[in-house]
Amino acid sequence: MKFYISAKGIKRVTISNGKGSGKDTTTTVGGGSPTVSGSSGRRISLRTVLPVVLVLGILLPFVFVRVAILVLESATFCSSLECAGWRFFSGADTSLKLRDELTRALMEANDGNINDNEGAVSFNELVKEMVLKQDLKAFAFKTKAMLSQMEHKVQTAKQQESVYWHLASHGVPHSLHCLCLKLAEEYAVNAMARSRLPPPEFASRLSDPTLHHLVLLTDNVLAASVVVASTLENSFNPEKLVFHIVTDKKTYASMHAWFATNSVESAVVEVKGLHQYDWSEEMNAGVKEMLETNHLIWKHYYDKEKNIDYSNLNALRPSSLSLMNQLRIYMPELFPDLKKIVFLDDDVVVQHDISSLWDVDLNGKVSGSVFKSWCEDNCCPGSKYMNYLNFSHPLISSNFDGERCGWLYGMNVLDLDAWRRTNITETYRKWLKLNLKSGTALWNPGVLPPSLIAFDGQVHPIDPTMLVTDLGYRYNSEEISKESLEAASVIHFSGPAKPWLEIGFAEYRSLWGRYVNFSNKFIRRCRIIG
Repeated sequence: MKFYISAKGIKRVTISNGKGSGKDTTTTVGGGSPTVSGSSGRRISLRTVLPVVLVLGILLPFVFVRVAILVLESATFCSSLECAGWRFFSGADTSLKLRDELTRALMEANDGNINDNEGAVSFNELVKEMVLKQDLKAFAFKTKAMLSQMEHKVQTAKQQESVYWHLASHGVPHSLHCLCLKLAEEYAVNAMARSRLPPPEFASRLSDPTLHHLVLLTDNVLAASVVVASTLENSFNPEKLVFHIVTDKKTYASMHAWFATNSVESAVVEVKGLHQYDWSEEMNAGVKEMLETNHLIWKHYYDKEKNIDYSNLNALRPSSLSLMNQLRIYMPELFPDLKKIVFLDDDVVVQHDISSLWDVDLNGKVSGSVFKSWCEDNCCPGSKYMNYLNFSHPLISSNFDGERCGWLYGMNVLDLDAWRRTNITETYRKWLKLNLKSGTALWNPGVLPPSLIAFDGQVHPIDPTMLVTDLGYRYNSEEISKESLEAASVIHFSGPAKPWLEIGFAEYRSLWGRYVNFSNKFIRRCRIIG
């Protein structure tokens, strides 16, 4: 069959059987008259041909794209034309097959061993390699190696951050060093800076049981000045306050010069150096044991061929291993004439009157302390005995309950008369010796763990809203509400980020800095921050 199309306006279409039989059909399109020849009489209208051509023109590109996609996908999953044909007619199951192949590859990678060095350096590199290889198994192993590399880098960065924070909290800022030097010089050249503290006419107040006695053990002049200033400013009866400040020999001149030249009204301040005490032989032996313990702790955690235990860096802060901090266990020997005291750490700020602490009934207990309990009596996440003591050691597990809540330092009421009737100090020394024999394996480094043992059963809980702690810890401080911070009588900057350090948090430093005496010439010259 043949088609003959006239070139003159497409007026005639001739259909021939092509065999010379003479049976032709001719159709004239246009204004002319149609001429029909042949016996078949078949006719094709232009109105029928054009829609068919249009439909094919629309469908053929889609068919081409579909075939192209299937051919490309089949390069990975299909090795024969039958597979490609099956995928063409049953393409709905392609995603399921791909999912199964990917799952199988990921499971193999999860169970297999990898070399971290085989991971891609970047996502772009991973994509390039996968486009070239088109191997799901290789993709799974490569991704696992890449994630392992990233996890290792994150852990290393966290460890480095902990070390940097530890070093930042370990050093003495230039401004504080400057202040101590200036005050020591003032003590040497200024007779007023060497005047007696307290003046002779107030000496009788140092042991008056009707007054409110506060004790600080510190070698930080600036911190001690803030504690005293904040307590006085917020006290209803400042004339009843007596401050007993104990410091070491190297800081004594500076501490004495500060309070001698910045005298406080109404209250009494006593500054005493450790070298001024007449230690008993028993107490000398105890202090020697504490120094030996500190030396072993440093040796244990720092002399392991640079294999530092990063988990205990916070507990290895200088304040935790300071002799001034550890002497608190000898409070009855330090103050033989006192009966009841409030012991404050030097990194606290007193925001409200705390005279009610001297009226707290301890029910025969030695200490009144705040327990870090946010819900009920036994709810103290992160502050249980198990968080401080090593309960994998039989000496600890057989003597103590790991679920018991630990109490806090920072603000403590101490009945020294009740203390003298107990064996708390002897118990503390006994456990220090046991810890030394065990290679310092009984508890985490710090002052609190052995104190929990020594004071076990001798602590009375006091109102927990009076004390807010952890203002020196980055993550813990984020959980403290503004309301509880403002309501607290005492806020404690426990942690490495002390407010006098550059790493101190700006949002809390102002609570401490408002009590710094910036009018003092030495404070200005040494550029103390606040």
